[in-house]
Amino acid sequence: MTGTDTFRRTPARGVRIAAALALAGAALSGCSSEGSDAPGWTAGSTPSASASVAGSPTDPPTGSTAPGTSPGPTASGAAETSSTAAAWKVFTDPAKTVSFELPQEWIAQSVTPGQGTLPGALKIEVKDAEGRYLATLQTGLQPRPAPACADDAAKPYVVVSSVPVELPHRGGEGTIDPRVVYRVIQGYKYFGSYGITNVVGGTDGQSCVLQNLVRGPEGRGDYSFADLTELKAFAPDQKVAPARAFDTLDHAAAYVNEGSEFANVQRMLMSLEIKN
Repeated sequence: MTGTDTFRRTPARGVRIAAALALAGAALSGCSSEGSDAPGWTAGSTPSASASVAGSPTDPPTGSTAPGTSPGPTASGAAETSSTAAAWKVFTDPAKTVSFELPQEWIAQSVTPGQGTLPGALKIEVKDAEGRYLATLQTGLQPRPAPACADDAAKPYVVVSSVPVELPHRGGEGTIDPRVVYRVIQGYKYFGSYGITNVVGGTDGQSCVLQNLVRGPEGRGDYSFADLTELKAFAPDQKVAPARAFDTLDHAAAYVNEGSEFANVQRMLMSLEIKN
């Protein structure tokens, strides 16, 4: 953290969470369940063992239901539980162009933006109390199209968690309203990543690259707040981190629904504010 970065304490805020996941046979499939409003923050509801639905997950058009869900039975019977840090603070850059909440013991540090970013761009890395990397906020990214993806190269993916968030953005073809998501793409394992996006993942539940990227307002550049800006199906000889590798979709769902890390990260991502 730089000497001019500003922190202030702030109370926790509630959110409506929509997240559920089921595995039908060996195929990827999704089902959704909206939890009721509850105090604190939660990573979602644990899916029912009997919940399953055939079909492929897709990102919806603007204004429709949560991306990555298919019509069908919904997960039920699982209570939401709050699992977050007790004390929170707010990071603000010196120019007060961005702010976000993070647990009191986590570290936010301004670093040099990457080459080719727009003037005034920011790059802020977030680590936990032990110095383990969690996420990077980047602004002023040069707009770029989604990577080309041949049909035979696309991999199945699932949206494990998807929550709408209000942020400045531009629409257009291939976009949705911004959402905080956790998505998993299938390779030799199931690779998962979290972030904010308004870019459609792919068609028919298939994609080569899932972008954790928001198309920013005209002239402002794009921005990303995620563990990595692009998620793909890694090869066995490639470095996976900071993405996570899971043996099964159930393991990915457990990370989202049962652990405290994702609940804390989700609240942090949801709290992002960008000055218009």
